[in-house]
Amino acid sequence: MTKVFGTPHEQVVFCHDEASGLKAIIAIYSTALGPALGGTRFYPYGSEDEALDDVLNLSKGMAYKNALADLDLGGGKAVIIGDPATDKSEALLRAYGRFVQSLRGRYFTACDVGTFSEDMDVIARECAYVTGRTVAHGGAGDSSILTAYGVFQGMRAAAERVWGSPTLRGRRVGVEGVGKVGHRLVEHLREDGADVVITDVDAAAVARVRARHPEVDVVDGHAALIASDIDVYSPCALGAALDDETVAVLGAKVVCGGANNQLAHPGIEKQLDDRGVLYAPDYVVNSGGVIQVADEIEGFDFDRAKQKASGIFETTRRIFAIAADEGVPPAVAADRLAERRMSEIGRLRGILLNP
Repeated sequence: MTKVFGTPHEQVVFCHDEASGLKAIIAIYSTALGPALGGTRFYPYGSEDEALDDVLNLSKGMAYKNALADLDLGGGKAVIIGDPATDKSEALLRAYGRFVQSLRGRYFTACDVGTFSEDMDVIARECAYVTGRTVAHGGAGDSSILTAYGVFQGMRAAAERVWGSPTLRGRRVGVEGVGKVGHRLVEHLREDGADVVITDVDAAAVARVRARHPEVDVVDGHAALIASDIDVYSPCALGAALDDETVAVLGAKVVCGGANNQLAHPGIEKQLDDRGVLYAPDYVVNSGGVIQVADEIEGFDFDRAKQKASGIFETTRRIFAIAADEGVPPAVAADRLAERRMSEIGRLRGILLNP
């Protein structure tokens, strides 16, 4: 428990239903801006400690992401331990929904790695605090649509900072992971005139992109992509893609991708900055998805959500400007901006309202 009490998290809940096989952890980092919102990750973690580490990191990232996305929502996340291909069942998802419901609105859940809108519909049969639902049930559907759109907006801002124009035309972009978000990002990049090279552990995902875009190049794995002659590296798979070894050999001038928690450990942001690599903080540029699912709480309107996600371009530009003015890496500037909003707006809860 020292892991939990050694962090600023407000609440961490362990959920276990033996009959269905549910083993889940819900982490609420902050409700300073409102109820915590963050997806549910279904993943075969090697241990409970590994799952706990992930949910603590992810929930903190959601608090910062929601703050910079100008949402009146706090940050939370959940993980279900198991293989979604073999362990997911109606009973397990509904049991999980009961646990989310027990938090009485302190946490809203949504999709993440290993969960889909159809799963949210099942969870919602036991729980009122679910977003990312299917269109048939009044939801926004696949949140990767605006996640990819937001990453593209952040990449445009990075391109403007580095090359003077907010376009990827003529640039070579390496996309690692062409699943939910990555394959949609490739669409935006090709429409903008970028050259694209991809890699993914899933051959079917690669084949899907190649079927639509046979001109896209493919390399075998992370190391090969990093070693490629690319202008932009876009990690869109799991986190910790940027470690000491990767940064040391990375030739790209920009890092901008959809994956969460891309920095393997503190200090990587400074290494990137020292090497002249512009890092677009992941929780800023990949916030389009949370903007999309958050809009469901009000009653989903895609055009409204897309308009808000378009603001990721200006937010990213602002962070780059602050970083330059203050002489700090963009990740530090983004943290400061998010913490300022959580502090300033969260303080308003100290103003008593009549019941």
